[in-house]
Amino acid sequence: MIAMRVALIMLAALALTPASAQQAAMGDSAKDMLGAWEFSNADRDKRCTATFKNAAVKGGFKVEFDPDCANLFPFIADVTGWRYPENDNLFLFDAGGRTLAEFSEVESGMFEAPTPGVGVLFLQNAAAAAPPPKKPDDVAGDWTITGQGPLCEISLSTTVEGDGMKLVIKPGCSADISKQQFGRWRIDGSELLLLPAQGTPWRFVENDTDTWQRIPESATPITLLRK
Repeated sequence: MIAMRVALIMLAALALTPASAQQAAMGDSAKDMLGAWEFSNADRDKRCTATFKNAAVKGGFKVEFDPDCANLFPFIADVTGWRYPENDNLFLFDAGGRTLAEFSEVESGMFEAPTPGVGVLFLQNAAAAAPPPKKPDDVAGDWTITGQGPLCEISLSTTVEGDGMKLVIKPGCSADISKQQFGRWRIDGSELLLLPAQGTPWRFVENDTDTWQRIPESATPITLLRK
């Protein structure tokens, strides 16, 4: 009889204990997730912020998304929490405990989740995430190709042409540039490509907003300078 009373008292005390006190201790892997993370698709043309918190909810911990997340990824509206057990994947779940996305760590500070109906999703530490790829509108305009001095002036348009966008060569270009017969350009990941009539594209990487450097580098560096 006494044992039964003790058991009932313990159950009553547990029922009155706040959820945060009942929550299992957060492991080291989960602690590393605390804070703001970039939530994106594979192309990073859809991006928002997820903030992982050490606040208990049923089944795990609280996660907050910025207001635009649910517009970009509608299933986010149903996410009520997250959990990241030691030696396991990171889960986003709904009020019923159903997993909506399951992320595995592919490298330090980066997680991916192939998600049916959505595609591959990524989480990157917001502080360490690289700048998003440039869009054509960011690069379009007038540029000068330079080597040992100006070599050619070109205009990059956003008008689609074949497998790229229209590139116009202006009069007065050097023979080396003219013979390439550049007519199109495109963005390929973090690179800008000038596409000749034949042969290998010229590839450039961004040095800053107004300067792109041709790669691989040659004895005489070739750059694109915005006019």
